[in-house]
Amino acid sequence: MKKYFGISLVILIGFTCSAQHPFKQTIKLMGSRFDITVVAQDSLEAHRYIELAIKEISRIEKLISSWDPDSQTSAINQNAGIKPVKVEDELFELIERSIGISKLTDGAFDISYASMDQVWRFDGSMDKMPTEKEIHESVARIGYKNIVLNQIDHTVYLKQKGMKIGFGAIGKGYAADQAKTLLMQRGVTAGIINASGDMNTWGEQPNGQPWQVAITNPLDKNKAFALLPITTGAVVTSGNYEKSVNFNGKRYTHIIDPRTGYPSSGIISVTVFAPKAELADALATSVFVMGKDVGLNRINQLPNIECVIIDDDGNLFSSNNIEINKI
Repeated sequence: MKKYFGISLVILIGFTCSAQHPFKQTIKLMGSRFDITVVAQDSLEAHRYIELAIKEISRIEKLISSWDPDSQTSAINQNAGIKPVKVEDELFELIERSIGISKLTDGAFDISYASMDQVWRFDGSMDKMPTEKEIHESVARIGYKNIVLNQIDHTVYLKQKGMKIGFGAIGKGYAADQAKTLLMQRGVTAGIINASGDMNTWGEQPNGQPWQVAITNPLDKNKAFALLPITTGAVVTSGNYEKSVNFNGKRYTHIIDPRTGYPSSGIISVTVFAPKAELADALATSVFVMGKDVGLNRINQLPNIECVIIDDDGNLFSSNNIEINKI
């Protein structure tokens, strides 16, 4: 077992004299950095494709944003404990799948975590530890079992006043999936949608080789210790080494256990490989909360899903069937 400080992701692109080439554009969407890469004949064709992806991601942001007061997600939150809200099929189905992941992870993943927004803040504004009462009250409003879906009317109802849903742990992955699907439908043979570490790939590089993901030390991103080929699938990394607060000599990180209201501990980085970024996104957060042993056990029970974990001591652990080509 070797020691590393954590992992992040980069894509290594091989070039060739092929008529097609990879073109990349970086843009801020959904409050995060998106790197959109497409393989195309020329820059004009690539620009048209990338614009399609940007419009699709922007459309999804408007649908699922809890910060936009006019979004359907905000309408659900504003009517918590009051009445059901009719929503578009797409949002209804995303919430339905989110509840399914909550059941799969015993509540380690829960989109109703958003009621904790005002308890833990990792933007530099926190100057004291939340009280046990504040944490307890925030957890009292969390619970995927209190999200009521009406399959006939396609309405969503939050049972308790003060409940809120948010898609911070699944939204970027879903947006990456949808952008990828749209570009594939439009005939783009290969590309990458990288939503700040929520990465979705399809096809091959112009030289016929698969896209290569380098797992790197986040404290020295010029050094990689492993390469993994990615074909048609997604890889998502969650890390807690960038956002944290310190109180009474203890470090508290931004990934919160929705069942207790306290930050998770024991792990500094989780990378999940899955067929879709939406699922990989949600499971990466879930493994953080479940912990190394329970998390690996759960991942090993799921088909076509693998993960790599770095614990607080810098030790590397991986699920049963992943093959890591160390450099």
